[in-house]
Amino acid sequence: QVQLVESGGGLVQPGESLKVSCRVSENIFNFNSVAWHRQAPGKEREFVASINVGGRTDYADSVKGRFTISRDHTKNTVYLQMNNLKWEDTAVYFCKANILSRHYWGQGTRVTVSS
Repeated sequence: QVQLVESGGGLVQPGESLKVSCRVSENIFNFNSVAWHRQAPGKEREFVASINVGGRTDYADSVKGRFTISRDHTKNTVYLQMNNLKWEDTAVYFCKANILSRHYWGQGTRVTVSS
């Protein structure tokens, strides 16, 4: 059973940075892509960023230029570096690993942006 464990969430002030991590129980190159999604209070879960097996990255318009997705295959870990955080980035951030039609989710890590 594939397991994804997110970590690194916390409370930050607007304009600050935070890096969250997603540790995958298998070789991340086994998956077509690994993505970050988020769910704000009272809202639906939304796509944030993804990185595919070839290294191509994709971002939601709302985070382009502020967030960077990266990976360390030696640690089976995918990261999301978040800079210039805004209050509207407050959400639970989930990691998702995709292989063909199968999707695996982590339990999420909470990020709160507040002064």
